[in-house]
Amino acid sequence: MLDELRDFYCEVVGLEVGDRPPFRSFGYWLYAGGQAVLHLSESRPTENRPAQPVGTFDHAAFQCTGRAAYEQELTRRGIQYRTALVPETQLLQLFFSDPAGNGVELNFENEDA
Repeated sequence: MLDELRDFYCEVVGLEVGDRPPFRSFGYWLYAGGQAVLHLSESRPTENRPAQPVGTFDHAAFQCTGRAAYEQELTRRGIQYRTALVPETQLLQLFFSDPAGNGVELNFENEDA
């Protein structure tokens, strides 16, 4: 599942795999603009989690540019999404789910909307 999530966040959201310290657990650190923004890691054997968790967190939010290209890619991949406009700020948001059922929020400034 971690490889699928890595691919999803790299190919759909535009993050990049970057350096990760040599932890005992398997995982990836995903970067945006040179900053590690998402850490994907195996659960430790001592953690009491279901083998196939669904919706492990509510959502992750990312500031983005190029809304039209994101919408085209989501449509091309058959990923259903919804849009919302943040009151007063005119920030446009795209909402969809990753392969594990976690929410993804992409935010675009008004001039990019």
